[in-house]
Amino acid sequence: MALGDILSEAAKVSKAWPYEEARKLLKRHPDGPPASGIVFETGYGPSGVPHLGTFQEVARTLMVRHALTELVDWPSRLIAFSDDMDGMRKVPPGVPHQDMMHAHLDQPLSKVPDPFGCGHASYADHNNALLRQFLDRFGFDYEFIASSECYRAGRFDETLKSVLRHYDAIMGVMLPTLGEERRKTYSPVLPISPTSGAVLQVPIEVLDPKAGLVAFEDEGGRIEQSILSGGAKLQWKVDWAMRWVALDVDYEMSGKDLIDSVTQSSKIARILGGRPPEGFHFEMFLDENGEKISKTKGNGVTIDQWLAYAPEESLAFYIYRDPRKAKQLSFSVIPKAVDEYDQFLAAYPAQEIDKKLGNPVHHVHAGAPPPARMPISFALLLNLVAVASTDDKALLWGFVRRYCPEASPETHPELDRRLDFALAYFRDFIADSLVHRPPSEVEATALRDLDARLAALAEDGDAETIQAEVYEVGKAHPFENLRDWFKALYETLLGTSQGPRMGSFIALYGIDNTRKLIAEALGRPDRP
Repeated sequence: MALGDILSEAAKVSKAWPYEEARKLLKRHPDGPPASGIVFETGYGPSGVPHLGTFQEVARTLMVRHALTELVDWPSRLIAFSDDMDGMRKVPPGVPHQDMMHAHLDQPLSKVPDPFGCGHASYADHNNALLRQFLDRFGFDYEFIASSECYRAGRFDETLKSVLRHYDAIMGVMLPTLGEERRKTYSPVLPISPTSGAVLQVPIEVLDPKAGLVAFEDEGGRIEQSILSGGAKLQWKVDWAMRWVALDVDYEMSGKDLIDSVTQSSKIARILGGRPPEGFHFEMFLDENGEKISKTKGNGVTIDQWLAYAPEESLAFYIYRDPRKAKQLSFSVIPKAVDEYDQFLAAYPAQEIDKKLGNPVHHVHAGAPPPARMPISFALLLNLVAVASTDDKALLWGFVRRYCPEASPETHPELDRRLDFALAYFRDFIADSLVHRPPSEVEATALRDLDARLAALAEDGDAETIQAEVYEVGKAHPFENLRDWFKALYETLLGTSQGPRMGSFIALYGIDNTRKLIAEALGRPDRP
């Protein structure tokens, strides 16, 4: 059987979530793909800069798209859709020229002038450019579509006519979801004022669905106007459904907070004669206090912040895992995410095909993970930076070469970059939290024993030999369990409650240097 066939057969039964999602599309199109191919979509609101939510939605959607290519040879594309026809209901804080921005409240984002003065036609164009730069930065394969262009060019016109033909049925879906006061003024169609250019939230009267003609009140007068070719936009839940139908969207995932919205938009899509896309609801990220991350609160980790301390693939790895489970997204999870990524990458080449397809790195790297070339864990580098008390990379590389003689900045640029990350992370999150406590009497006796054993080893002793000696010391002294011994090592020598495999750490830092740490710990007074 050819390799591609083996891969396809394994993908058909894999329990990895991208394949489970991709198989929904096989059921959706049992007779093969439509002529236009399979359409994936992600949505973006250009009222602000792209953020982690944008990244996770696009990255996860592309994982499903790649999984589909491993199941069948079907054409597909990803639409990155910008909702830039939305009215600007409030001015984002921190944006320059606040007075000018307030003067354009309720205007479509695509008509609000660019406050940054960098040559873009509008505020939306500015943020759309950031979105494309953002997606390009990660090498995402996508087709960018702006809502304003679709409305103005008439791409949505036929579906907009259908909205008017089924106006009462759509109102029947939406009105029960609204409060009493909102029901009195609600309209799924938001006409653009012919005088102010604002996106109006007013009741409308459908006059001629075929011509797209409606009537509404604006500035004290009755206006009759076509909603076609940019004369209106739709309320977002109706707009979402209209877009699914007009663009023949087959797949779109969304956050758990949008479950009700998906239900309503799906009903409207069916009313319009379409079929809601496949997809699933991913869970929200939580901060270190277990609270939902909010852009307004600023209680999460931005993409740029994560990438200041860890490589891009570690973020994609973290986002891949358990998308239906709420999980913490804080700076504290970064080191573990980096090391777990390295562990899965190292395991990948020797795995059977079914295990490879369940390995996160297969999906992070679209089926072609790079070779594993990281000889030292991130946690170990962080401990090295802590005890070396230096930000001199040349000095740190001296320790690294002792542990891994064949490594250098030239041969292992990714390790050199990892050192930069370790220095930054230690500086910002660890340096001020280190607390070296004095050892207890039992711990001090064990440390003296360890010191004597280390003195008997060669300076270039290997990690396994050293680790064996560390274990023997722990077993030779009255610790309740070995975990207590290792915790004592971490707290007295490293100043942390958790730490690396001690044999590896001592081999990296050096036996003589470690003996100096032991001497410092033994000389530490019982009280500060």
